[in-house]
Amino acid sequence: MAEEKNSGNCHLPSFALGSALLGAVLLAYSQTYAFAWDEGFHLVAAKLIKSGKTPYLDFVFAQTPLNAYWNAAWMRIFGESWRAIHAIDALLTTVAIVLAADFLRSRIARVALLDARLRQWGTASILAVLVFAGANVYTVEFGTIGQAYALGLLLIVCAFRLTVTSVDRGRLLWLGLAGCLAGAAAGSTLLTAPAAPVLLIWALFYSPARKRLALGASFLAGAVISLLPLLALFARSPARVIFDVFRYHLFYRRSDWPGATRHDLETFTAWVGSPQAIILGLLAVTGIWFVAKKSGWDRTRRSEFYLCGWFALALGLHVSTAHPTFIQYYIFTVPFLGILAPVGMFAIVNRLATGDVEHDRANLRLPLWPLWGVCLLVCLNLAREIYDRRDDTSWPKMEAIARKVNEVTPAGAHLYADEPTYFLTRRTPPPGNEYISSHKLRLTAALSELVHIVPQPEFDRRIAAGVYDTLETCDEEDWIKERKLDEIYKQKAEVSDCAVFWDRAPRVTK
Repeated sequence: MAEEKNSGNCHLPSFALGSALLGAVLLAYSQTYAFAWDEGFHLVAAKLIKSGKTPYLDFVFAQTPLNAYWNAAWMRIFGESWRAIHAIDALLTTVAIVLAADFLRSRIARVALLDARLRQWGTASILAVLVFAGANVYTVEFGTIGQAYALGLLLIVCAFRLTVTSVDRGRLLWLGLAGCLAGAAAGSTLLTAPAAPVLLIWALFYSPARKRLALGASFLAGAVISLLPLLALFARSPARVIFDVFRYHLFYRRSDWPGATRHDLETFTAWVGSPQAIILGLLAVTGIWFVAKKSGWDRTRRSEFYLCGWFALALGLHVSTAHPTFIQYYIFTVPFLGILAPVGMFAIVNRLATGDVEHDRANLRLPLWPLWGVCLLVCLNLAREIYDRRDDTSWPKMEAIARKVNEVTPAGAHLYADEPTYFLTRRTPPPGNEYISSHKLRLTAALSELVHIVPQPEFDRRIAAGVYDTLETCDEEDWIKERKLDEIYKQKAEVSDCAVFWDRAPRVTK
C-alpha cells in the first residue's frame, strides 16, 4: 500500500508546477487577446438577467440558460466587467484540464506498480496532458471567454471523473451528482448534450447487474434536477423556450447564409492544416489501440480509457451535425483526447525501443525526448497562432469604440450598436436588438412578436427615420452604404475598424 501511495504522489510537485503554469498562461491570455464576437451577446444576456429580465420571456436567447445565469451571478459580485468573467473562465478551463491530467496520473499510479516503464514515463505523460489539452489553440482562445465553453468543459470533465469513480466504488450518490453535472453541462450549452447518455450507458454496462437499476435511476434523477431551471422557464412560456433552444438551431441558424454548407465542409477538413489536430488525433487513436491490444491492463482500467474514446467520438459527431458548425465546437473533445494522446506516445516510443522482442520491464528505460519534442511542437504552434492573431479584434480595442460612443451619446439617447458596445457602454439595447444575428430571421409577424425578434428591414426603417441618435457598427462598408449612414448623420469617427455615427442631419421632406 505504501508503494502505491508513493507511486501516485511522486509526480505531485511537477504536476502542481505544470498546473500553475497552465493557469498563468490562460489567465494572461484571457486579459489580453481573448475575444469572440458572439461573446458580446452572451455578456449582454447576463447583464439583462442581472437587471431583472428573464431570457426567452423578455428577450431572445438562442442558448440554454445556465451559463448566462452563471455570468450574471459573478457580475453581481464583481460588476459588469469582461475581465472578471474572463479570469473566472480561465480558472474553470484550467481546473478542467488539470482534472483530466489528474485522471491519467491516478491511473498510472495504479498500473505503474506492474510496469517499470510507466513509472519512469509517468511524470512526463501527466505533464503532456497539460500541454496537449491546455496548449491547444482552441482551449486557449475559447476556454478563456464569456461563452459557455469553460463552464461546459469543467462540468463534463467532472461528470466523467465522478462516473468512473462511482462505478469503481459503487457510489449511488456520486453517480447522481455525475448526472446532475452532465445535465448542467447541457443546460449551459447543447454542444455537450451527448455527455449524459454516454456516461449513463457506460455506467450501466460496466456496473454489476444487481446495481444497474439503482445506479441508472440515481444518474437520471441528478440529470433531471439540473434541468429544473430550464423546465421552469418552459412551464412559463413553452413556445418561446422551444423556439430559442430548439427551433432556432434546427431551422434558422443558416438563414441568410448561402455559403453555410461550404463553410461546414471547410470546417470538417480544417484539421488537415492544423499540426495540433493531427498530432492529438493520431496519438489518441494510437493510445486506444495500445490500451486494447498491448497494455495488459485489467478490464476495469481499460474500460475507463475506452470511455475517453467514446466521449470524444460522441461529442465530435454531435457538434459536426450543427449547421453551420464551427471548429471551436470541438473543444469539448480535447480533454479526453488529451488523456489518450500521451498513452499513444508511450506506445510509439515503447515500440521503437523494443520492437517485437520482450525485454526485462524492471530495468528497461524509455527515452523521453520524443514526448518533449512533440510537446514543444504543440507549444510552438500555439505561440505562432497567437502571434498571427495579435491584431485581431479584442476587448481592449472594443473599449476604445465604447469610449467614443459614450463621448458622443448623451445619457438616455437612442443607440443602435453591436452587442459588445452595449455591454461596454453599460447601455441597455432597445427591445429586439439584444441579439443582432436574430435580425436575419424572417418570421411571421405573430411569431416575431412572440419571440422578441425584430427583422433587419424594420431596424433599417428606424435608422432611415432617424430614430437613433448614435449608430455604431463593425460591419463592412457595403452595409454602411446600403443604409446611407453618411447622409443620415453629420458626424462620423472610425475606431478600430468600426464606425460611429452621430449628430443626425436634418431630414429633407419632399
